Amino acid sequence: QVQLVESGVGSVQAGGSLRLACEYSGEIWRNDCMGWFRQVPGKDREGVAVRDSDGTLSYEDSVKDRFSISQDNAKNTLYLQMNNLKPEDTAMYYCAVDRGWCPAYGLDQMGGEMDYWGKGILVTISS
Repeated sequence: QVQLVESGVGSVQAGGSLRLACEYSGEIWRNDCMGWFRQVPGKDREGVAVRDSDGTLSYEDSVKDRFSISQDNAKNTLYLQMNNLKPEDTAMYYCAVDRGWCPAYGLDQMGGEMDYWGKGILVTISS
């Protein structure tokens, strides 16, 4: 059974930094698609950063140059380093896994196609 558990400090002032961690367990292969998504009330879940099966990294335009996704295979953990945070980054953040290659959709549509999800962690950025 696949389990994904997000963790991290959930609030910071604008301009600050946070690092989210997603510890994964169960039948997850190292080359499975893994990523971070976020959702605000009234909107669809959107992709923030993903690591595809071949290691290719993709970022949502508004977080490029501010967020960084990485993985520690020895710790079975996926990270999202978030710098220069803005109030509009406030959202529930989710870790997700899809078997093999990432779904052939843009990040804004990928949220409906991932196979496994964590429960999410609320990130609040105050101005």
